[in-house]
Amino acid sequence: MTVPEYDDVYAAWWPRLVRTAYAVSGDRGRAEDAVQTAFAKAYRSWRRISRLEAPEAYLRRMVVNEVLNDRRRARCRHEITSDAPPDRADAETADLAPAHDDDVWRAVSSLPPRQRAVLVLRYYEDLSEQQIADALGCRPGTVKSQASAALATLRTRLDHPTRAGEGL
Repeated sequence: MTVPEYDDVYAAWWPRLVRTAYAVSGDRGRAEDAVQTAFAKAYRSWRRISRLEAPEAYLRRMVVNEVLNDRRRARCRHEITSDAPPDRADAETADLAPAHDDDVWRAVSSLPPRQRAVLVLRYYEDLSEQQIADALGCRPGTVKSQASAALATLRTRLDHPTRAGEGL
């Protein structure tokens, strides 16, 4: 097995990981900070990480954990965070926003961070329940219950009972 060079991986995976972090956090700055922190931590252990079967999955897990931990730290610091959808007029973030209408994005953004992470990883990253469980450090049953609760909340908030089972 060849060991991917850190610089090549950084250049190739940075955009996608930022988009994922942005979809979970709703904030471009926090998304970039989370990805940067994850890559900085990965650099220290790159020999080990690069030899994993799925180093991108490992990095994705690091990024999502950074976003979720950053939200916890913000609450501890009593920072005010916004669950408002990102400004679509901002050309800098337009390429990051998932392709959903504003109502759906606003509803997803209002979910608790863990539920939002489950939906982003499932429907935006197209990961399996097991891959999501691995990324979030939980069991597949937890992923199922978080997804179910999140989708039920979205159906209620969006008032679309016919969307049951259709995903997002």
